[in-house]
Amino acid sequence: MISIHPADIPVQKLHGYLLGAIGPRPIAFVSTIDEKGRPNLSPYSFFNVFSANPPILIFSPARRVRDNTTKHTLENVEKVKEAVINVVNYDMVQQMSLTSTEYPEGVNEFLKAGFTMQASDLVKPPRVAESPVQFECKVTKIEPLGKEGGAGNLVFSEVVKIHINQGILDENGTIDQHKIDQVARMGGNWYSRANKGMFEVPKPLSSLGIGVDAIPEKIRNSAVLTGNDLGKLGNVEQLPSKIEIGEFIGSNEVLSSMVKNNDLQSLHHKAKEYIDRNEVLSAWKLLLANEL
Repeated sequence: MISIHPADIPVQKLHGYLLGAIGPRPIAFVSTIDEKGRPNLSPYSFFNVFSANPPILIFSPARRVRDNTTKHTLENVEKVKEAVINVVNYDMVQQMSLTSTEYPEGVNEFLKAGFTMQASDLVKPPRVAESPVQFECKVTKIEPLGKEGGAGNLVFSEVVKIHINQGILDENGTIDQHKIDQVARMGGNWYSRANKGMFEVPKPLSSLGIGVDAIPEKIRNSAVLTGNDLGKLGNVEQLPSKIEIGEFIGSNEVLSSMVKNNDLQSLHHKAKEYIDRNEVLSAWKLLLANEL
């Protein structure tokens, strides 16, 4: 065993130990709005349910360790004391991860990640339509835990309305734990899929990914590519050049034939194979080839 006094190590290292040891952690996918009504969407794994009567969920947007700044979510709920906490399942995990990119204030992460904004009934922030369960909440209290980088801020969120996708219910009307297919956060790049086990999601770029909204419409509306595939495609800083695309396609007769015949179905299936192997730039070169 090694024994550590928290004050004796850098906060970043302490943060890593805490996240590596305490998990899987449920994910609060939180939508808020600012004073101008602009939506924000961001995930938080310092989160859980703490009361049923009244129904209280608490999530904690921590101050950034590197520069002690606060996140847009915290700034929003301090001014507009409402939020929607959306549950994350496996089908949306890559798109969810993309929203943790630190886009500038006012950028709509719903659009960047390719999620659908659905109007709430009792609060102003929109819901994530793709989420299997959505909790409309009134923020009743914000409890700062410190003033330095890494300090959490407990956001007490009272549930005022719940929306549940009927597809995740069993014959008794309760939530089927296999159908909801939740994911949870672990240390580093690791997540846990409740009914399958661990998997890895590379962290979003420190620079800004192009976002799902920058993907050409016929690719975005593909019948083959999933939301997770689109999330990976959106997490690139820039698209390959025409020269790179030409060299890639020209070196493979099978791919050249697909492009020549404009066989979109086959092109998208092949691109998905590349995405599944995390060869995302190769997938982009193939998907953009018939644009040349």
